Order: sequence, then C-alpha cells, then structure tokens
Amino acid sequence: MRRSATSPLLSGLLTDKGRQRSVNQDAGLAVESLSGGLYAVADGMGGHAAGELAANLALDALGNTFLKGRKRPPERLAEAVQAANLEVMHHAVGEYVGMGTTLVALAIDKGAALLAHVGDSRAYLLRGGELTRLTEDHSWVAEQVRLGHLTEAEAREHQWRSVVSNALGGEERVRLELYGFALKQGDRLMLCSDGLSGVVEEHDLKAMLGWGLPPAITVQRLVDAANSLGGPDNVTAVVVDVDCQQPLPSYSLPPRQNDGPIYVDVLLGSRKGSSPLVYAALALVYFALMGALLFQEERTFILSVSAAALIGVLLWMKWHSQRRLQQALPQALRLKKTAGPPKDQQDLN
Repeated sequence: MRRSATSPLLSGLLTDKGRQRSVNQDAGLAVESLSGGLYAVADGMGGHAAGELAANLALDALGNTFLKGRKRPPERLAEAVQAANLEVMHHAVGEYVGMGTTLVALAIDKGAALLAHVGDSRAYLLRGGELTRLTEDHSWVAEQVRLGHLTEAEAREHQWRSVVSNALGGEERVRLELYGFALKQGDRLMLCSDGLSGVVEEHDLKAMLGWGLPPAITVQRLVDAANSLGGPDNVTAVVVDVDCQQPLPSYSLPPRQNDGPIYVDVLLGSRKGSSPLVYAALALVYFALMGALLFQEERTFILSVSAAALIGVLLWMKWHSQRRLQQALPQALRLKKTAGPPKDQQDLN
C-alpha cells in the first residue's frame, strides 16, 4: 500500500505472471506526491524477453518525463507518453525488433484526473456504487463491437481478442487518447491489463471494487480472481482511492474526444505537415469576409467564395480524421500479440 504523509490518495499495485505464462510482460507504476500521483499499467508484447523490456522501458520513461517536467500536467502527460513511445522504439533492434507495449496512465493533480491510454489496457471508475469504463480499447475486436459485427460476449472469446490496433513502439509519433475529469471524494479508480479485464466479468470487478477493502487487499483479490479462472495471461491491477475532496487546478481540463486515438502533436496543437493548408484556407475565409465588408456591391460573390472555402476546410478536416483512423489496421498487423486477422476484413464478418 502506498501513501505519502499528507496525500489524499491511497493506492495498491500488484502484478502477476498468471497461471499459464512463464514470464511476466506486464508492469505497473504507482507514485504519490503531496498534490497528487502518477499511476500506470503497461502490457508488453514481443518474443523472448521483449515484452517485459518494452513494458518496463515505457514506465521508466513515462515516470521520469512526467515527474521532472515543468509544463501543465495535460501537456506533461502527453509528452511523457511520447517519451515512453520513443524509448521503446529506440530499443527495438536486434532480437527486440517488433516489440511494443500498451499503456494506460492516470495522473491526479489536486481534484482533477488526467487519463491517457494506448492499446487495450483499461481504466475504470467506481463512483456511487456504479462502475464506469473510462477507456475504449484500441483493438481489432473492440472495433468490430463498435461496428456491430461482434457482441461484447463474442469479443471476449474471439481468437483475435488480443490483437491491438495501437501500441507504443510502432511509429515515431504515438497515437493516444487523453482527457481529464473532476474527482469526487470517495471515488475509486482502477487501471488494469487485459489479463484482468479480459478474464473477469465487469459485474464481478464492480463487486470486488465495491467491497470497500483497502487498495492493497483489493488488488490481491482482483489478481486472485483472474488466476482462479485459469490465469491465461499476465495480470496487473492498480487501485487508487480518493479520500477527500480537493480543489480543481487552475488550468482547463482537456475534453474527451470521440474519434479514437490521435497523434500526439495534433493533441498538443501542432498539426505537423498539415498546418499550411489549414491556415491558408482560413486566411482565404478571413480576407473574403473583410472584402465583403469593404465592397458592399460584391458581397454576394465574396460571401459565396467564403462559404465555399469554409466548406472546403471542414471537408478536409473530416477526411484527415478518417485517414488517421484508417491507419490503425496496418499497425495492428505489425504489433500483434497473437496471429492477426486476415488482410481481407470481410472474411471476419
């Protein structure tokens, strides 16, 4: 059990290799400070000891970058995830080629929580007796569920349930989801690898988290539950209790996005390689509107040009968003834990 002398947070962390694996390729992180804490779970993948190395490299880089950074926590967390990505990628040579890892990270700053994730490791919130999943899996089966091609029950048993569509170590610019929300006194948060969430049903997770046992005992119960069901995978759980209400920080919390993971530089506000096009189109809109004010007799024509330019910008942004999402499948085939889906996805439906 971890808790600093005056921290409003209490946490427990446990990782186990399970009943059917000889090596534990999961890793966990839990660090408290006077104003908050940093927690994370990584689930590595790759042959030999590559998965174990990837998970630990990622968490070391995440912790070092976030805890030593001086920017606002949202930017620090995004940059820490990118640092973890590059650390894994730079070590993926020789026998470690192709290694990668999932990551779910929770940064708590006073009364706010910031959540970032890549892959299929999950985060949950227990509040007022209700359990809410805070993350959407970046995986092939999760996408099939969202498309209505698989049910949740079918996805849990599918032979490609471990195929991730996004992971650290696959490309230089990480794609992630990051958002923030306000915490309340009594909140209980859990991070876990799919060795827990893919084995133990959510109603059982809700029951065990709701027993009110200390975090250190709760994580032991969670791991025991996964192992009692065969322990087919490594299993890791982090549980964090919010003991008292804290004020929100002065900065605004990033909202939750609904279009899946996005590149870190886009998240941080610098659209590399696409900014000139957007800015040029917006400049055209600006000058067209100014012209409409200065030249009343040509207002109809200029407003038409302005509307066309604005529509063009919106269409381009929609196309760019879809293009980012379509890039998930090639990465899924490169960063797979098990045999991946066939190239022709229609065969799966």
